[in-house]
Amino acid sequence: MGVIDDIRAKLDIVEVVESYVPTLRQSGRTWKANCPFHTERTPSFVVSPERQSWRCFGACATGGDIFGFVMRVDNVEFGDALRTLAQRAGVELQPERERQATDAVESVNNAAVEFYQDFLKGPDGAIGREYLDGRGVSAKARDDFNLGLSPKSGNGLIQYLRIHDFKREDAIRSGLVVAPDDGRPAYDFFRNRLMFPISDRNGKVIGFGARALDDSNPKYINTAATEVFDKRNTLYALDKAIGEIRSCRTAVIVEGYMDAISAHESGFRNVVASMGTALTDNQVSQLRSLADDFVLALDPDAAGQEATLRSLESSWRVFRGVVSRRGAASQSVLSDWKPPSLKIAELPAGLDPDALIREDPDRWRATVEEAQPLLDFVIPALVKRTDLSVADNRARIAGELARLINELDQADQYEYWTKLATALGVTVETLRASISVSSSSRRGWRRRRGRSDDRADEGAEVEVSAELLAERTGDPVEDYALALLICHPNLMDEARERDSEMFSLTENRQLFTNLTTCSTIKELKDGLDPALATLFTRLEGLAGSMAAASGQRTAQMALRECLARLELKRLRERQESMLQTPADELPEWDTEGASVQEVNRRILEIESMMAS
Repeated sequence: MGVIDDIRAKLDIVEVVESYVPTLRQSGRTWKANCPFHTERTPSFVVSPERQSWRCFGACATGGDIFGFVMRVDNVEFGDALRTLAQRAGVELQPERERQATDAVESVNNAAVEFYQDFLKGPDGAIGREYLDGRGVSAKARDDFNLGLSPKSGNGLIQYLRIHDFKREDAIRSGLVVAPDDGRPAYDFFRNRLMFPISDRNGKVIGFGARALDDSNPKYINTAATEVFDKRNTLYALDKAIGEIRSCRTAVIVEGYMDAISAHESGFRNVVASMGTALTDNQVSQLRSLADDFVLALDPDAAGQEATLRSLESSWRVFRGVVSRRGAASQSVLSDWKPPSLKIAELPAGLDPDALIREDPDRWRATVEEAQPLLDFVIPALVKRTDLSVADNRARIAGELARLINELDQADQYEYWTKLATALGVTVETLRASISVSSSSRRGWRRRRGRSDDRADEGAEVEVSAELLAERTGDPVEDYALALLICHPNLMDEARERDSEMFSLTENRQLFTNLTTCSTIKELKDGLDPALATLFTRLEGLAGSMAAASGQRTAQMALRECLARLELKRLRERQESMLQTPADELPEWDTEGASVQEVNRRILEIESMMAS
C-alpha cells in the first residue's frame, strides 16, 4: 500500500472534517454542516463516510477527499496536507530512496505471483491441484486469488528472478529469498507450499501466506515483515471485499485464507481474513470507514480457551479505543453517530467457516445474522466450560469479565453485571461484594445514567473474593445486608427504621433486630445465644472479605439497594397473597382496598427508585 492510500485507510473523513467543523451533524447516511468555505444559512456541505469524500452543494460547488479538504481549509499545498495527515495517521513518510526500494519489492512480489501460478498449473503442480480439488476450490477462484505453488527444490524462484534480471538484494528484501549469514547459498523461503498472495486494499501484492502440503511445521507461514508487508496491518481479501463491505456496512472477519476464499466463491463478498484471532488497531482502521458492524466468526471449540479469550479481549480493547476516540468528537444531543459494534458468530461444532459455507451456505448466512455482542457471547461461553462448584473458578471468571464490563458506558454496565451474576448463580449484590474495586472502578457499579466519564481505567486489574462467591445456603441478599451492617456499624441508622419482617429467615430477622437495637457490635456479640453466634461468626467472616471493596459511600449505596430489594420481595409476596385470597376471606382492613393500593404504590415507588 502506498503512503497516500495508507493514510486514507487509517483516517476517517468524518473525524478529520469534524476536527475542523465541530457543527458537523449526521443526516441519514451522510453528515452535514454549514460550509466552512463560505457564509450560508442552510447547510450545503455534505460528507459521505461511504465514499470518504466531501462536497459543497452551495456557492463553492466543489469537493474532494481528506487531502483536498485539508489543502482548502488550511490553505496549503498537497505536500503540506500530506505531512499533516500522515502525522495524524501515524504514518511515516518515506524519502525517495526508500520509495524506490518499496517499488522494487512490489515488483519482485508480482514476479513471484506469476512464477508460483505457472508452477501450480505445470506438470510438477499436481500435488497442489489435488489439494485444491479436495477442498472444492474452483479454477475461477484459483485465478481470482492468484493461487500458486512453490517448488520443493528451494532455488526455483531464485533462478526465475535471476533470469528476469531482478536484483539479489531486492529478492532478499521481499522476504521471498533468504541469504544465510554463514556464507551458504541463498535459498527460497517458501518450499513445497500452496501459495496465497496477499494484497493491500488496492490490489497490490505485498506478501504471501503459505500452507504446507506435507508434514512440515508450522502448517501455515507467511512473509516476514518487510517495507510493504506487516501481518498486523493486513487483512486478506480486503481488496476484493471492500466494495461489498462499503455497501452493506458489515465486515465479517474469519481467520484463514481458505475461509475467505470459500466465502467469496459462494457469494459472501464482505468477508476478510485476519490471519490470526486478535484484531489489531491498524486492521480495524482499514475497515472502520467502510463498516458499522464487525462480526468475528469463531470456532466453538475455541470459545472458552484461554488464548481465544485473550484475543477477544484484545479485539474488544481495539474497538473500545475506536469508540472512545470517535465518540469524544460526537458528544452532542444532535449527533446520531453509531459506534462500531463487535459481534461474535459461533459456528456449529466441528465446522470452520470454509466447511460450513461449502456444506450449507444458508446456515452460514443465518449464523452471521445471529451473531451476538461480544460480552453476550463470552459470558455464557466461559461459564459453560467452567466448573462453578469450585469457588476459585467463579472468582476467576468474575475477575476476567469485570475488567471488560467496567469499561462500558453507564447505560450498559448494570445489564451485564446482572447477566454475569445470573450466569454465576449469585445475586448482583453478592457479585458486587466479591470484587475489590479501585475508586475509578467503583463508579461502574452506580446506575446513574448520562455520565460518559464514569468508566474504570482500561484493563485495570480487579481482585475477587472466592469466599463470597462460594455456594452457600440461605438468602444471599439478606446475608449481604447483614454483613454490610457488621462491616459498617455507622450505617445502622440506615436500617433502624426498616421493618425486620423483610427478612424471610427467622435467624436473620432476629440478628437484624439485635443489630439495630444494640449500641455496639461488642455488646451484640456478648449477648447472642449460641445459634445466632454461629451465624454472626459466618457473617463476620463475610464482612471481613468485603472490607477492602466497600468504601463508606459504596457500602451505603449497596445497603440501601439491599434493603430496598428485601422490602420489594416482601411487598410482592404480600401482593401475590392478596390477589390469591378471596375477598370475603381478607381481613376487614384489606377489603376496603386501602392496603392493596398502598402495597402497589410502594412497589412502584421502590422500582422507580432502583431504576434511577
